[in-house]
Amino acid sequence: MTNDNAAQSAADLATPSRSWVRALRLDKYSALYLWAGFMIVFGITQDQFLTATSIKLVLTEKAIVALLALAFLVPLVADTFDLSVGVMMGFSIAITTALAQNTDIPQGLNAVIAMAACGGVGFVSGFIVVKLHVNSFIATLGMSQVLIAANILISGNRTINGVLGDAYRDVGRTKYLGLPVYFYLMLLCALILWYVLEHTPLGRYLFATGGNLEAARLSGLSTDTLRWGTLVASALIAGFAGLVHTWKVGTYSSSIGPGYLFPAIAAVFFGASQLKGRPNVWGTLIALYALAFGVKGLQLTFTSGTAWIEPLFEGVSLLIAVALASRQGIVQVRKRRPIPAETVPPPVS
Repeated sequence: MTNDNAAQSAADLATPSRSWVRALRLDKYSALYLWAGFMIVFGITQDQFLTATSIKLVLTEKAIVALLALAFLVPLVADTFDLSVGVMMGFSIAITTALAQNTDIPQGLNAVIAMAACGGVGFVSGFIVVKLHVNSFIATLGMSQVLIAANILISGNRTINGVLGDAYRDVGRTKYLGLPVYFYLMLLCALILWYVLEHTPLGRYLFATGGNLEAARLSGLSTDTLRWGTLVASALIAGFAGLVHTWKVGTYSSSIGPGYLFPAIAAVFFGASQLKGRPNVWGTLIALYALAFGVKGLQLTFTSGTAWIEPLFEGVSLLIAVALASRQGIVQVRKRRPIPAETVPPPVS
């Protein structure tokens, strides 16, 4: 046995907890362990938790959040933030329902117009970030307020309901194996993103851009175009989430959209600490549904006055997820370099 191996064995014996952590791979599979724990604990204590109805409800209810998480994930891979995904979803719903209410345009075409409008907004966000050099966090936060104003203007600051026809709504009502078609469309979107990010040159370019923007640029990558494109893709996915909402609910309200942002972000950051140690599609979905089943179990446990459970659970999850991501270097805070002493001018006497 070499000296290095002997030292490692001694360290493992001295710190058995670390060896267990290594063996269980808690750094990569903690969300799976958490999910399994929820299923066991609440499955034993709550009779309704493991019923087919309850499981299908959780899977379908979180399909929209999953799409918004994927929308947030795409630019994050390139170290770009899009905080407008929640309001973008509401923008898509507002356009689709307002056109159905005020025009005779076929409702399927309304959906296409809404997607095109979302893509256009994403293009403008990309222009602000890339060409005007505005931090993506600030740019998309400001764009969120612009979209809120647009939603109020489009809807007349009123709830719009009962304007979407049955033929349009049937797209969301169609079911296979007891699950609506939009759940499978969400999985298809996740599969496409996974393939692009993990198995194509474009995905490698995006991760390179997110890992070190300047190094990627110096190596010949068009980092500006890549970041710009991620914001357009994010807007389109968020717009599609809005279409799913119109199939599922068929109603526009000003409260729709922003409330979906926090669980989506929590899922992305928690998922970034899973499987790959960086933002990834399947880690995001695992984290999302692990948290969703935990919320469902708590709601069944506290049968009355459960409105506080979901925001509390999501807020705590987001804080923990960002802390984990920061510790693993997934989210980096760039510190200002100290000014060399010789460059500091002498004091004026």
